[in-house]
Amino acid sequence: MGTKNISMAVIRRLPKYHRYLGDLLDKDIQRISSKELSDIIGFTASQIRQDLNNFGGFGQQGYGYNVEALYNEIGKILGLDKKYNAILIGAGNLGQAIANYSGFRKAGFEIKALFDANPRMIGLKIRDFEILDSQEIESVVKENEIDIAILCIPKNGAQEIVNRLVNVGIKGVWNFAPIDLEVPNDVIVENVNLTESLFTLSYLMKETK
Repeated sequence: MGTKNISMAVIRRLPKYHRYLGDLLDKDIQRISSKELSDIIGFTASQIRQDLNNFGGFGQQGYGYNVEALYNEIGKILGLDKKYNAILIGAGNLGQAIANYSGFRKAGFEIKALFDANPRMIGLKIRDFEILDSQEIESVVKENEIDIAILCIPKNGAQEIVNRLVNVGIKGVWNFAPIDLEVPNDVIVENVNLTESLFTLSYLMKETK
């Protein structure tokens, strides 16, 4: 079933379903109703059924959902049955934390190289990676069939880096730089703005006082 017309609100809920279903599998729970799933996740049972019906009928009347089957199907919808090669640009504190997170590899996202523009960082090792000079980005992307670039750099220079990445065929950017990047229509950018998230927390805390 095609998913081109699925709303982003639904798509952004899918990783949460996947995470909670994984937790249920870890507890050896094989079957769950939309009501029970609602109690765990916090979405209404009606919302859960509507979301999942966008991708076909997974539940059975009177039975509920097969946890393992639903977990696997949502994984496929999210593309987690594929393998993605990634590079990480910016080996500062945030970049190092991301490089050290083992969960990405388990999900099929393989970081192939780390880059930095700071001469003092180049040549240092993070986990199994030697930090490479940012000037080598193009050659590494071509040689390793890189799909995704992870940007953990300041906003100055981020657009220039992205232009270089686009020119060598990168199709996905996970952007931690606090800037709205300009890319062609066939390149996907997922922004993670830590400051905006923190400011949202600040607002919500202010409203509860």
